[in-house]
Amino acid sequence: MIVEYIRYRIAEPQRAAFEQAYLRAAGPLGAAEQCVDYELARCTEDPAAYVLRIRWTSAEDHLGGFRKGEHFAAFFAEIKPYVEAIEEMRHYEVTAVEGKGGSTPTLYEWAGGAAAFDRLFSRFYERVAEDEILAPVFAGMDPHHAEHVAAWLGEVFGGPARYSTELGGHRHMASRHLGRGVTEQQRSRWVALLLDTADQVGLPADPEFRGVLAYYLEWGTRMALIYSGPNPPPLPETPMPRWDWGITPPYRG
Repeated sequence: MIVEYIRYRIAEPQRAAFEQAYLRAAGPLGAAEQCVDYELARCTEDPAAYVLRIRWTSAEDHLGGFRKGEHFAAFFAEIKPYVEAIEEMRHYEVTAVEGKGGSTPTLYEWAGGAAAFDRLFSRFYERVAEDEILAPVFAGMDPHHAEHVAAWLGEVFGGPARYSTELGGHRHMASRHLGRGVTEQQRSRWVALLLDTADQVGLPADPEFRGVLAYYLEWGTRMALIYSGPNPPPLPETPMPRWDWGITPPYRG
């Protein structure tokens, strides 16, 4: 991954046309397989100053792929009148220094913290024991299973790293599904029952939170299905997956 920054200085009479040109150029730019994402920003203190940020899959993909590919001509045709206004055009490598501020609560905090996840999975596994589709899967379940799954989802949603530090982390969770032979009926029932239980125990019902919750449950249970099948992939050596508002594990083609 590489980040390109292009800094422009655009005089006031041209600014509206410049922004419109980039709105049109965004079509071919966004269609390019080498482009990860992009953003054009205007300085509030100095409105003549613009910064275009484009994340590319690599510098080579940008220079040798995009610029020689099918989408470049249409992109360049839109922004060509403003090339002389460029003050800087460089690639930057992302360092290990990254993070987020505290202006937005984590999914873990929004859900209600440890108490909410404990309440969710305690009630859920009570219902699992009575469910004709799921009960056979969890026969002989460890008495601490609900607590452990609560710690897992809490960490995934931005809470304390308890599952990583005390319970084996991502590799351990994947290993617990090996050879289980989970069926699609059992997987989909698990998701449906857990979402219904979230209503029962009063987890936040706003569409933003529930959308991420449903998305994660679909992703997580489909990964469990793969690991429980006859030809599972190697156990992951990666850290725990982390989900946030609008942030999910990266696409891996």
